[in-house]
Amino acid sequence: MSVLVIGGDQISQISTMLQSLGAKKINHWDARKKSSAPKKKIPMDTDCIVMLTSFLNHNVMHKYKNEAKRQNIPFICAKRSVGCVYDEYVKIMGIKDCSECYCNESCSK
Repeated sequence: MSVLVIGGDQISQISTMLQSLGAKKINHWDARKKSSAPKKKIPMDTDCIVMLTSFLNHNVMHKYKNEAKRQNIPFICAKRSVGCVYDEYVKIMGIKDCSECYCNESCSK
C-alpha cells in the first residue's frame, strides 16, 4: 500500500505508525506554502491520502481533497498527532484489529 502524506514538517512517527499498519511506500509533501504542492500530481500508485490539517495551506487541502474524491482515493484529515492519524486511518481504511493491520508483536495499539 502506498500512502501520500500532505502537510507537516517532520512525520517520522506518523510514517512508522503507517508502516506498522501495512504501508509499504510513504510519500510526503510539506504543502505549507501556496507554491509548494499545487502543481504536483498525485502519484498513480497512491492508495490513501493523509492530510495533516494543522500544517496545511487551506487551498492546497481543498485541491487534493477534491482530486482524491475524483480519483476515488480514500483520504484522511487529521491533526498532526500519531493517535489522531491512527484513529482516522483505522476508521477510514476499515481495519478492525491488529491482525488485519500487519502489526508485529511490538505494536503498541
